[in-house]
Amino acid sequence: MALNAAIIVAGILLLGFIYSFSKNQTHQGVPIQVTIPEPSTKPILAKDVFIQNPIQDIKIEVLNGCGVPALAAKTTEFLRSQQVDVVRSDNADHHQYQTTLIIQRNEKVESLQKVAASLGISVTDSSHVMISPDESLGIDVTVILGKDYSTLTELVDFISVNP
Repeated sequence: MALNAAIIVAGILLLGFIYSFSKNQTHQGVPIQVTIPEPSTKPILAKDVFIQNPIQDIKIEVLNGCGVPALAAKTTEFLRSQQVDVVRSDNADHHQYQTTLIIQRNEKVESLQKVAASLGISVTDSSHVMISPDESLGIDVTVILGKDYSTLTELVDFISVNP
């Protein structure tokens, strides 16, 4: 008797599963209309982007010489937005630099002029610009950010917009 009752219960459950399965298979659902918008402009090739914003062949390193957290990284972003190739961003040998220094490392004077102009420093300003050749570094210019970095208005404006 118990076995017959168990078979009947199992049969009812099996019929319930079959009924549920058939309902799920025949369910039509809600139709979804997919629309793909037409591109408004033709895609720009990488070659065209480079022609519009060419990266200068200037390799520089940016060193944080004042101890402000992430200042070298933010300055790197700023200089890259100026089409300058920053190959190294790190801390300086110490954090006691009072003035920002731009050090020319090779004979490429135009690289010094571009970096100085980007930071708003005159190349004739001997308190900020130095010439110390060192071809072994493999860079054109070294920028050491001093405690006076807040006087570099374009950099400070960039940092305030891009925290």
